[in-house]
Amino acid sequence: MRRPWHLVIDVERTAALPPFLQIAHALTAEIQRGRLRPGDQLPGSRRLATSFRVHRNTVLAALAELIAEGWVETTPGRGTFVTRTIVNARGRPFSRRIALRAHVPAQVPFALPEAPPAYRPPCLPPGTLNLSHGAPDLRLVPARSLGRAYRRVLATRGGEVLGYGDPEGDATLRGALASMLSSTRGLSVGGDDVLVTRGSQMALTLVARALLRPGDAVAVEQFGYRPAWEAFRAAGATVVPVVLDREGLDVDALTRLADRMTLRAVYVTPHHQYPTTVTLKAARRLALLALARARRIAIIEDDYDHEFHYDGRPVLPLASADHAGLVVYIGTLSKILAPGLRIGYIVAPQAVLRTVGAIRSLLDIQGDLATEAAVATLIEDGELQRHVARVRRIYASRRELLAHLLRKAFGEDVEFTIPSGGMALWVHFRMPVDIEAWAERSLGRGVAWYTGRRYAFDRRSKPYARFNFAGLNERELPEAVRRMAAAGS
Repeated sequence: MRRPWHLVIDVERTAALPPFLQIAHALTAEIQRGRLRPGDQLPGSRRLATSFRVHRNTVLAALAELIAEGWVETTPGRGTFVTRTIVNARGRPFSRRIALRAHVPAQVPFALPEAPPAYRPPCLPPGTLNLSHGAPDLRLVPARSLGRAYRRVLATRGGEVLGYGDPEGDATLRGALASMLSSTRGLSVGGDDVLVTRGSQMALTLVARALLRPGDAVAVEQFGYRPAWEAFRAAGATVVPVVLDREGLDVDALTRLADRMTLRAVYVTPHHQYPTTVTLKAARRLALLALARARRIAIIEDDYDHEFHYDGRPVLPLASADHAGLVVYIGTLSKILAPGLRIGYIVAPQAVLRTVGAIRSLLDIQGDLATEAAVATLIEDGELQRHVARVRRIYASRRELLAHLLRKAFGEDVEFTIPSGGMALWVHFRMPVDIEAWAERSLGRGVAWYTGRRYAFDRRSKPYARFNFAGLNERELPEAVRRMAAAGS
């Protein structure tokens, strides 16, 4: 039931009908077309009389007519409501869905461009153990600290962060991110070099619109992140795959591709390649920068989970060694905190940021400045750093546990390398099996996981799977593997 607003209804005035029937027919028409739905409460008779500019007795007569015909019903002490079960012309009850959509056209009379593929997280049945997503364990999020920071921001800066602001993001967060990137990733940047976005997907879309023109070619990793590819395609670009191996992107293959066509950009995930988790080796990193410099190719570097590196020192981003303005660096706080906060960021030369900021102002005007300021408070207070250190230890333990469980369950039928970082394992299944059917059966048993086809450029089935270990705890991971193994037998 919806609480009544001021109801605006156009009544057709005609001398052929008395005013109370004109009102009754107008209300009936709104019920039939779905504007007034079964169970909706009508305004009181006095409000309706004011709205229709008639005497209240005229409205009461109209309501009496509607009650007699079964369109509305009254409940003493509560009001007048549209009848919950209304019979249509064929003698069948209107459902709420039919009533709501009855007069919304399914088609349009004008041409529409083809819609890009939409990314929607899967809606899984309750109780499903999810090995498929790339999200962190939201149960570990410092929600109380975030809530306190949010309240403090509203108390001290409410008038500022609840109004219009800079499309490049809250200045305190940009400064805090610049300090973090300078300390942990070797980037020599200040707050003016950072632009805050609603997650890394918006960052990718904005960068695609800023850098690419219809017909431009973008090289991407052959196993990779499809939403990024679709962002490039939506900007009119042609996406061209480049092979991977155990050392990451094959830069020699990229060079041969650049010999055959003009490349506008290359999109890479060099720290923990998505989805294979391979780290781009140092020699290839230098070769990639040299190739981009020689051929004037933009490098779009997506460093989506830099914080989660468990063995040895994290590898610094390509952007830290870029002195020619080649790299557009994209990061996110979705893996550190929560994807629902929608905080990503771009670090790039000022010429790029100015264009990105202008596009963003047309698309979204600005981000959620209050949330951005609250997260900045967590960084400045050291809370975010303590949170990262804590969950890094937890995720490292879960990585070892999942690796042990897979080897115990499948033995030599699985092949994988425990990654030095990231949030998932990339597993090669060596036994003959219809992996797509296995994944479907697994979902029926209450465990979700993605096969290699999801990440393959050609969309063909591949004997690989990506298993996220970060989102499930030490009780859930064994049960997830048990269900998956049972579905495969």
